[in-house]
Amino acid sequence: QNQCFTMANPFAKIIAQIVVTGASIFTRAFAQAYSQAVQNAKTGTKESIQALTKKSKMSTHEALQVLKLSKDEMVPEKIEKQFKRYFDSNDPKKGGSFYLQSKVFRAKESALEHLALQELQREINDKKSQSLHSSQSSSKNELPK
Repeated sequence: QNQCFTMANPFAKIIAQIVVTGASIFTRAFAQAYSQAVQNAKTGTKESIQALTKKSKMSTHEALQVLKLSKDEMVPEKIEKQFKRYFDSNDPKKGGSFYLQSKVFRAKESALEHLALQELQREINDKKSQSLHSSQSSSKNELPK
């Protein structure tokens, strides 16, 4: 009985060392990942935002195919109309497919997000052009010395 205890002792030390080393590695990796996430949040670069959102999102092209819309028809009213039509027709309670219903939902989400991003880009461009025009007009009003 005493001999069994002494044999298990070296194995217990090895297992304890493995657990401590693994926990140490995990803690360092978690801290590094957290600090990188904080840095990304502070900078808010377009690439980091796209990297986070693109993983699970449907492409705009696929969304238009699912909703059977052309790029010219991509307006909120038509997106909502096609969404309602296909979402309701794929209701599992009516014999439809939950998978197709979820594809339709993601298509609507992606198409509306694309429109919102376009609008945001337009606003940014408008502000840039307004500030450019105001700086040009103020420099023209200055008298030469």
